Amino acid sequence: MAAKFKLRRGDEVVVMTGKDQGKRGEILKVLRKENRAIVRGINLVKRHQRQTQSAEGGIISKETPIQISNLAIADPKDGAPTRVGYKTLKDGRKVRFAKRSGEVIDG
Repeated sequence: MAAKFKLRRGDEVVVMTGKDQGKRGEILKVLRKENRAIVRGINLVKRHQRQTQSAEGGIISKETPIQISNLAIADPKDGAPTRVGYKTLKDGRKVRFAKRSGEVIDG
């Protein structure tokens, strides 16, 4: 069974550890079975690509997955890393909120 994460595609995150520590990016894809996520502009590697009819050849940079535990969501109020909690609003919706500021993350 795949793990349950508090981070989702489209979230703005801050890298907490590793070579990209302190950098920010948007989650492009969450790989639940591997406990990893692909973040725009983070954990870049160079790959040699052979030329095909549809794609140009050469050396390309691409994002590789990073461990979910090394990411923290950016607080919507000030952009600092924060933890995520859940709460139920008066209208019955369950939403995520930033524990640092109390700001609701999803609309």
